[in-house]
Amino acid sequence: MLETFTRMKTADARDALLEPARKAESEKRGRKASKEVRQLQLIEATIDSLAKRGYSETTMADVADGAGLSRGIVNFHFESKEKLLVATLQYMYDEYSAHWRNALQKAGDDPARQLQVLVAADFDRSICNKRKLAAWCAFWGEAKSRPTYQALSSARDAVYQNIFIDLCAALKQSGGYAYEPQVMALALSAMLEGLWLRLMMGTEDTTRETSLQAANEFLSAAFPKHYPLKAASPTRS
Repeated sequence: MLETFTRMKTADARDALLEPARKAESEKRGRKASKEVRQLQLIEATIDSLAKRGYSETTMADVADGAGLSRGIVNFHFESKEKLLVATLQYMYDEYSAHWRNALQKAGDDPARQLQVLVAADFDRSICNKRKLAAWCAFWGEAKSRPTYQALSSARDAVYQNIFIDLCAALKQSGGYAYEPQVMALALSAMLEGLWLRLMMGTEDTTRETSLQAANEFLSAAFPKHYPLKAASPTRS
């Protein structure tokens, strides 16, 4: 009995010694979570402002008001408008990349299916909506004069484009097509970007559904052996 009581007192003493460290770690995690939450609030408010006001008219005050936070909070987390905008662009690229990578992972090993899934992913509502398209266009309009944006965009776009090139090369080999994979991948990307632009501008005959239909028609025209025009899904080679 005495031995058991002694062990209990020892454990209690050890717990008492460890308690301050545990509290400190818990508080640290809480501050970290709060920091991430606040930054996400500010980034989402920045996307809203870009969509409503455009790039040049977006201010730190607009972002703070949109997030329902003090202006001091914006300065504390991002220090300047430029740092906030870079973080927002980084966030949007990370979101877009995670979206298409997830779609590609679920597509299986068939290149025809992979390409079709990548094209369809571009018109998913979570990615393709007027708010985010307007924000993308705001950044695209500034990219030419801002090296930071160019560097960030070029690195991400190159990875995505190389996957298109690889898939076009695989379809060329299995289908016996005459095109150059790099040129075909460029045409495909230009078509998708053009549809996004029309959606952002609110063209009457352009919806997410008609855009996806148009993209699938492009696949049928470019890769007729893999995407027969009247077929609902691609064939396997």
